[in-house]
Amino acid sequence: MTRVALAFSGGLDTTVCVPLLEEEYGYDEVVGVTVDVGQPEEEFEEAAETADALGLDHYVVDAKAEFADLCLEGVRANATYQGYPLGTALARPVIAEAILGVAEDEGCDALAHGCTGKGNDQLRFEAIWRDSDLEVCAPVRELGLTREWEQEYAAERDLPVEGGSGGKWSIDTNIWSRSVEGAELEDPSYVPGEEIYEWTEKPGGDTEEIEITFEEGYPVAVDGEEYEPVELIEQLNERAGAYGVGRTDSMEDRMLGLKVRENYEHPAATTLLNAHEALEALVLTQEEREFKQGIDQKWSKKGYEGLVDAPLVSALEGFIDETQTRVTGTVTIRFEGGRARPVGRDSEYAAYSAEHASFNTEAVGKISQEDATGVAKYHGFQRRLANAAIEGQKDAVSVATDGGEADEANEE
Repeated sequence: MTRVALAFSGGLDTTVCVPLLEEEYGYDEVVGVTVDVGQPEEEFEEAAETADALGLDHYVVDAKAEFADLCLEGVRANATYQGYPLGTALARPVIAEAILGVAEDEGCDALAHGCTGKGNDQLRFEAIWRDSDLEVCAPVRELGLTREWEQEYAAERDLPVEGGSGGKWSIDTNIWSRSVEGAELEDPSYVPGEEIYEWTEKPGGDTEEIEITFEEGYPVAVDGEEYEPVELIEQLNERAGAYGVGRTDSMEDRMLGLKVRENYEHPAATTLLNAHEALEALVLTQEEREFKQGIDQKWSKKGYEGLVDAPLVSALEGFIDETQTRVTGTVTIRFEGGRARPVGRDSEYAAYSAEHASFNTEAVGKISQEDATGVAKYHGFQRRLANAAIEGQKDAVSVATDGGEADEANEE
């Protein structure tokens, strides 16, 4: 008997995949696997009901803790892609690993997903799965299915399919972010209303300040109360979301070259990333901050690609780990007008001296203000030389083209 483990959500794509894997691919049994990375409870209920109606063996794997840990590694790397915090991208390798684990435990011969051939998720899932000896199937991509065809097929087969939000939007949710795409949002000029948002209230005039504590780059407490990663993220999603924090409307460049419009909500992610960067600004040197921007960008790109286990990422994290030994302290964040704004920061590792920076003190330790005169004289010296040379050349050209001495010399 041949078996295939299917990444199963109970939505249209994965529901249609079940009979297709049996009839078109010849598998005797399909095993559905749903991985919990913080989706709403109703999604698990829908998956369970659909699996039961299909007669599908259905497994639910709780991977919230593993996913939350990866998200906080992303905080240390200031992980964003084209202006928004990585969420779906970081979830996919965690989900793929969990499904592979079930497939191996259940003696499956293959793995399957319901991704199209246009998106990123196919690549993120398969990057993990192709490390195994199992076959990989992608019915929607390989059979060239459209959503219209799937809906007709489901109706003909009387498949138990329910479309969230009336099927209008395509929504992906985890504890770190909520993405919304499709329908009118595919038009870049379309201005969405408040109906697309669930995690964030419409930004208003109310404000609140909270204090976030970091230890070696990891957020560990809010207002002095310590939380495990999952609970900390959930707390901040609720508190920051109440002030409209964490909305992004993005034109995203996907890995296959397509440009796609995405709307995101990420209150906790925005809050933690802003706070972390504020603390780094206090404790890291200028050279460390500048160099780390490139490191963070590389980490984020590999995270977006779903390749967080690449050797390059391990090397990048060596530098990140070293810098984060001093990213310990507190940051005060003010929620206002849809923003999470750092308004205070404190650390015993601060590369800062209020006494030295103050306008009310005459010297900087043993350095007097007059000592800066020599620096000021040298500052821009090479620029002055270069500009003088350029101006000299311009004058020579001007004389030559005006029929001056340069032309007379040429006539001789």
